[in-house]
Order: sequence, then structure tokens, then C-alpha cells
Amino acid sequence: MKPLISNIVTGITGSDASILAAKYAIVMAKNYHCRLTMVYVVDTATIKQLTLSKIFIQEEGVEYEKNLETNGERYLAFMEELAHAKGVKIEKEIRRGAVYTEILTAAEEHKADLIVMGGWEKDRNAKDIIGQAHREILYNAKCSVLVAKEPEIDLLYKQA
Repeated sequence: MKPLISNIVTGITGSDASILAAKYAIVMAKNYHCRLTMVYVVDTATIKQLTLSKIFIQEEGVEYEKNLETNGERYLAFMEELAHAKGVKIEKEIRRGAVYTEILTAAEEHKADLIVMGGWEKDRNAKDIIGQAHREILYNAKCSVLVAKEPEIDLLYKQA
């Protein structure tokens, strides 16, 4: 019988919630011997929308995209350090596009059994981009989705 979970995909945004979700996914990957892929999405869809709405001029959009890519590289390197500390190897990807579309595509390409996402942060507006991405992933994922809200994730990670 095939294990329930063998491939996990986790989206990284740099938020506290996504970092906690990453730690949760690392613990799961270690305990259940799963393959783990962490994905950071440079949200070019929103940048394009902001440019078309004249909120950004073209040069600002290009600069913002570069900054997002730099942040993504930094966040993924940090996730790799966290995973390495627990003896877990991860695959890292930076993608471009709409956040939810790219997370769902990564999950399909990696044949994920599970997508792990961070919980909603209390101070976030219900209509913000991350909240929208969460809803789209929950509605459209072809695999199970876990929203990591465990209050003791840091403790679980330290004990793993």
C-alpha cells in the first residue's frame, strides 16, 4: 500500500505564518520520510496589475520584481538551513506568476500528496492577496491541503 504522504509542497512568502508552515512541513518530511519542495512565487501577476492600473510605472515594477526575487532567494536559503538542521533535504523553486496558480502547478508537477500552507494572520485584511491565494489553493488543489496553525510549531521543530 502506498503511503498517504510522500511528496509535500510548501509555499514560502516570508510571512511568519509561511515560516511556521515550512517548519511544520520539515517536521512532517523528517517523520514520514517525504520529499519536500519549497516554492517562492514572484507575484508578477500583481505587479502587472499594479502597472496597468498606473500605481507602478514600468521601471518601478521591474525594480519591485527584482526585489521580490532577491527576497525569495533569501527566504529559500533560510528554509534550506532550517531543513538541513533537521537532516531534511529540500528542493527549492522560484516561480513567476500568480501565487496560487504557481503553487498549484508546482504541486501537480511534483506529484504532491499534500500542500502545506501557513495559517491566516490575524492582522491581515480578508481581501489581501495572500488570503485570496489561500482560498484559491484550497478550492482548486488536486491533493490534500494542510493549513498549519499548530500553536507549538516552533517547539515541535526544535524537538524533531
